[in-house]
Amino acid sequence: MKDDFSVARVTAEHKGAYRVKNERGDFYATITGAWMFRASSREDYPALGDWVAITELGNERAVIEKIIPRKTIIKRKRARADEVQVIAANVDVAFVVESVDRDYNLNRFERYFALARDGGIQPAIVLNKTDLISSEERDEKTAEIKHRFPDVDVILTSTVNDEGLSALRNYIEKGKTYCFLGSSGVGKSTLINKLLGKDTIKTERISTATGKGKHVTTARQMYFLENGSSTSLTAGGIVIDNPGMREVGMADTGEGVDDFFGEITALAAQCKYVDCTHMREPGCAVRAAVQSGALDEAQYSNYLNLKKEAAYYEMNKSEKREKDRQFGKFIKRAKDELKRIGRGNL
Repeated sequence: MKDDFSVARVTAEHKGAYRVKNERGDFYATITGAWMFRASSREDYPALGDWVAITELGNERAVIEKIIPRKTIIKRKRARADEVQVIAANVDVAFVVESVDRDYNLNRFERYFALARDGGIQPAIVLNKTDLISSEERDEKTAEIKHRFPDVDVILTSTVNDEGLSALRNYIEKGKTYCFLGSSGVGKSTLINKLLGKDTIKTERISTATGKGKHVTTARQMYFLENGSSTSLTAGGIVIDNPGMREVGMADTGEGVDDFFGEITALAAQCKYVDCTHMREPGCAVRAAVQSGALDEAQYSNYLNLKKEAAYYEMNKSEKREKDRQFGKFIKRAKDELKRIGRGNL
């Protein structure tokens, strides 16, 4: 790497451009046309949280030269497309945020957990807007979550009465990066505003007519908490806000599903058939555990759905690779044919 390169971190994504930050300040950065030409998928482009090598051009502008290998990554299949969308890179913890009033769903938690685990990221639960339910309902939901996800940390919060905000702030360690994930309207941006101590991120109320949240956050953005200096990349905790996700599509996350559903994966090793689908085969240890009550039926059902979805994406990706390979062979044959007959005869 050249001596005139410097290392920076991608702190925001915009259409065709990025904000990057290093110890000398913030820069508006772009990538080269050659990079765009070489890129074969969205994963080849810089993403929020990436560490990158840049050339500083002056006037707060820079060119991104290279992505430093990612430590962790969180990605999903884009809605109504077979393309992978990188949400963030080099994240330590993914806060999966749901609200108790309209968004609470254990299966959705598992979808986010599978995405996080597949990218090497530790998930944690933030159950928000607890001021909207009684203490009895809150205790009931907490017990339900702990029963389903005994190994996942849970933080109950309310931005109305500030319940749990100290616990959330204390959970965030200096020098680590935390990504907030969840549907629109669950309160991700409001929680981050509380952590920042000011209304940095625009927020709006939930529609009373539809009960649905709006995509107020339109771009992924990184924020540095006040326990660090405004120019340091490591002194304080770092949080990432994301636009709300109406769909959480499984990309190539088969390993993440197996990792998070470790109990089912261990049972699967005891099945009679190596290629057991855990649906109707005789000698299936997973179905036997469901029937005996040792394994939660809802968890089992969600596991099957996520595995099918991940397998479907992988099959489509393999088919696309084969089509690309066949097209490449066609182009080679066409070039050979043109050489044989001579271009001048056409």
